Amino acid sequence: MEDNRIVELYLLRDEAAIRQTAEKFGSRLRSLAYGIVHDRQTAEECENDTYLEAWNAIPPHEPRSYLYAFLARITRHLSLNCCRDRSRLKRSAFLCELSAEMEQCIPAPDDVERRIDDMALSRAINGFLSKLDEEKRTIFLRRYWYLDSIVDISRRFGLSKSKVKTTLFRCRGQLREYLKKEGYTL
Repeated sequence: MEDNRIVELYLLRDEAAIRQTAEKFGSRLRSLAYGIVHDRQTAEECENDTYLEAWNAIPPHEPRSYLYAFLARITRHLSLNCCRDRSRLKRSAFLCELSAEMEQCIPAPDDVERRIDDMALSRAINGFLSKLDEEKRTIFLRRYWYLDSIVDISRRFGLSKSKVKTTLFRCRGQLREYLKKEGYTL
């Protein structure tokens, strides 16, 4: 079923929307959650909670052209909250490491005006990512969106760990420069 039709089912408050969503996106959402929480049962809980969140968020949102991205964002948020709530110290240390890497590139929202600028920052980051070649963009997203480890990324692409680290380091530097040109102060 097409995304547009699934969103229509949500808008009509038809429970078939959840079945169709699970059928089309369930395994991808569960995989995303598992990559973050590393526990099958918790990943399934996050997947199911995603359907509830989507049910409550549609309407007012109507993610007709970006349904998977909409659902993935919810799943990722729920998964990260599970990590925090369950005090997974090892995973929390990993998340802190990734946060420290990215905060060198992206300004932190420390006031209301900055929070309002989040959408503009999101567009700027998407603009930066669109300029990267496919391999670099995928490596960057695997690390900072899907939270894959350096080892997992190196296996996935058949690259050395050193090559992955270097690519990420350079991409962060390029992102920093790109955001400066876009008017962001770091």
